[in-house]
Amino acid sequence: MSAPHAPRWHYRRSLASRVVVLTTLAVGIAVTFVSLGAYVTARMQLRDSLDSSLLSRAKQATEATTLQRSVINDVPPFALGAGDIRIAFIDVGAVPPVISADPEGPVINLGDGRPELGVALRQNPYSIRTVSTVEGNYRVVAVPGAQPGQALVLAQSLGPQEQVLERLGVVTLIFGIAGVIAAAIAGWAVARNGLRPVRKLTRSVETIARTEDLTPITIEGDDEIARLATAFNQMLASLDLSRERQRRLVADAGHELRTPLTSLRTNLELLAQVDQAGAGGMTLDPAARRDLLDDVRAQIEELSTLVGDLVELARDEPASSSVQSVELEEIVGQALSRVRRRAATVTFEAETEPWTVEGDVAMLERAVTNLLDNAAKWSPPGGTVSVSLREGTLVVVDDGPGIAEVDLPHVFERFYRSEDSRSMPGSGLGLSIVAQAAARHSGEVRADRAPGRGARLVLSLPGASATATPTPAAAGR
Repeated sequence: MSAPHAPRWHYRRSLASRVVVLTTLAVGIAVTFVSLGAYVTARMQLRDSLDSSLLSRAKQATEATTLQRSVINDVPPFALGAGDIRIAFIDVGAVPPVISADPEGPVINLGDGRPELGVALRQNPYSIRTVSTVEGNYRVVAVPGAQPGQALVLAQSLGPQEQVLERLGVVTLIFGIAGVIAAAIAGWAVARNGLRPVRKLTRSVETIARTEDLTPITIEGDDEIARLATAFNQMLASLDLSRERQRRLVADAGHELRTPLTSLRTNLELLAQVDQAGAGGMTLDPAARRDLLDDVRAQIEELSTLVGDLVELARDEPASSSVQSVELEEIVGQALSRVRRRAATVTFEAETEPWTVEGDVAMLERAVTNLLDNAAKWSPPGGTVSVSLREGTLVVVDDGPGIAEVDLPHVFERFYRSEDSRSMPGSGLGLSIVAQAAARHSGEVRADRAPGRGARLVLSLPGASATATPTPAAAGR
């Protein structure tokens, strides 16, 4: 009993051996059919030729000679045009003996002679059959005689034909075997030469797998193997780009984590030193202690946010979640509620209309919240953030200084922070998550400067509009 999921026998063989076997089988089957067809055709042609000759001779003999039992032995074989023919005469009125024209020749036993008797009785115009004797096979032909109830029987040995067919079979077998051997050699040569690019590509792939060197493979020609190598080079380029992004992500993450960790460690060491010195009468002002603890909490929160952003961005594929219909208007409303609590000094003015999107609820909420947090961070106290959602396009405009022209192409890159933002909290990952969410939902995001105001961020998502009137959200702080 074979093991489950065992590969088929032809998959356990090498490709070259399969090419040789299939080529040999194809040629062998073709040679077999051709040889069999040639043999059968030659046999039928020889048999038909012999039958026609015997019938012609028998009819000539009946027209040229008055056949009587008393004179049948006086008819020499040359009278029929050949000396290799045996003659017999059938008379229905007597015991039907088989009389040989050559007394020294073999006696051909016709058995009950029904086909020949049928010809003598005029039931059939003639009869042709093969009779086996001790000396070999004979082709026997019977034609009506000159008188009713009589028939002339001619018999000719099939030995010469059988010898010809035997030689033809031997020659066909020899040439067939030679053709199969030649086909096997040709298949081996084709497999060896034709699969050389495959072996070369295999060695290159094995070298890449062993050394992890993603150098592209040299491409030769423009055939299917070259196309395969081109596709493999494209895969290598994608893998190298993914590895470079991962390396840069790790490096940038280490750089971003180092600053809050260093600050957190410094504050904790300071608190530990103060607690140790307190035993000697040295204490820390309660307000200063409270400030240190607030700073520690802020740094822990910043670390938590940074780790969450890193986990989100490090995913090559979206998190496993059920894709469902999402009301983008509800997501915007929920995000506004959260951001208003965090940014109490900023006013949010929003006007939205229903829009349904197929996607991940959590990711879309994170993206919208990041857009609003970014606008709140850049808006001064007392500033206003305008939010509008129309036909799947979310526009967020703040009252900040705007985005410099040099920074516009990079605002959605990971860890990118402009010169003005380095002194502000954040890791430079919020807008990267927005861009990632837009890409995974077949949308787009862009940034520019709003006329007379600060930055304008636009998130567009494909979806469907519900039949409803626009719902203006209440403004508030």
